[in-house]
Amino acid sequence: MRLWSRLSTMQEPTRAGGYALPAMSAGLIMAVPVVDYFLPPDIHLAHILVVPVALVAVFSGPRRGAVTALLAVLALVVAGVERRTLATENVLVELGSLILLSVLLVLFSHLRERGQHEMAGLRRVSEAAQSVVLRSLPKRAGPVVIASAYRSAEAGARLGGDLYAVARAANATRLLIGDVRGKGLGSIGDSETVLGAFRAAAHRQAPLPELVATLEASVRWGLAEFANPRVEADVGERFVTAAVVEIPDNEPYVHIVSCGHLPPLLLHEGTATFLNVAQPAPPLGLGGLAESAYTPTTFVFAPGDRLLLYTDGVTEARDRHGTFYPLLERAAAWADLRPGPLVEAMTKDLQAYVAGPLDDDMAAVALQREGS
Repeated sequence: MRLWSRLSTMQEPTRAGGYALPAMSAGLIMAVPVVDYFLPPDIHLAHILVVPVALVAVFSGPRRGAVTALLAVLALVVAGVERRTLATENVLVELGSLILLSVLLVLFSHLRERGQHEMAGLRRVSEAAQSVVLRSLPKRAGPVVIASAYRSAEAGARLGGDLYAVARAANATRLLIGDVRGKGLGSIGDSETVLGAFRAAAHRQAPLPELVATLEASVRWGLAEFANPRVEADVGERFVTAAVVEIPDNEPYVHIVSCGHLPPLLLHEGTATFLNVAQPAPPLGLGGLAESAYTPTTFVFAPGDRLLLYTDGVTEARDRHGTFYPLLERAAAWADLRPGPLVEAMTKDLQAYVAGPLDDDMAAVALQREGS
């Protein structure tokens, strides 16, 4: 798949750039009978005619490849006529081989081009479906400025097992960030279950504990509904770690209910501090295993403060020595950045720290309360 993608991307510049490669190939082909005429009888250049055919078929498409192949066959015929060897066994074998190879190359190019068109169509459908599930966050909700970053561990996917969403209630902004057990495209169904439940309930005026209880019930039903009963682990070990945040418009506080999720990071006056909730609840989907009160913990969140929410794709990323990414140490340097530059700086720093593709999905949301 990766080799196919590289060949696809290599082909596009040639097509966009015009006829440079076909023109050079045509020049090389026409030069063969000319040069061949002046060479000794025991030296023949016909075998190189397949090279320009292959190059054009691979990098410029089947139509230009077919025209180049026809030109190569004509060049070989002209060279044979010049030397009066067209009817000899050698030239006939060369001619047959060139025609056969040219047909195979053009056929391969046609099949590859058709596959590229099909993949492009599937990619557009996939991206549209994923954008419906994980909608872009608004840049502002009430007095809160918002920015986000997302990276899927699966190549070519925009959405994996991490999720976030924002909703407006009366005089408050509510935000959900979560991490479905698993990663990549296989987690999209569970992500959609959680996000759908949050969007349906978050805008209502229910208190935060009631909202989280509704999420738990919806997620437990959804995970059980789509579980595979033949796989024991699928029935009993599917869950979603999540944090639900509520920021009142007119109060300098933030209320947080954590369902087994990582603590948010408060950036205040150049310092970075983890906000550890007093009574964390079990992950969504596992609330029925124990009594869950979903008690919110309240922290000061004053105008100008930043709040960074993230998933374990950030904190469990490792460098080449196996050391976890030190988010708390790095975040203090970004404490004065606004949400957009903040998530951009963190994402670039994380990518440089890992020095390669991420092994897990990663999501991060930065919030800043604006002054009244």
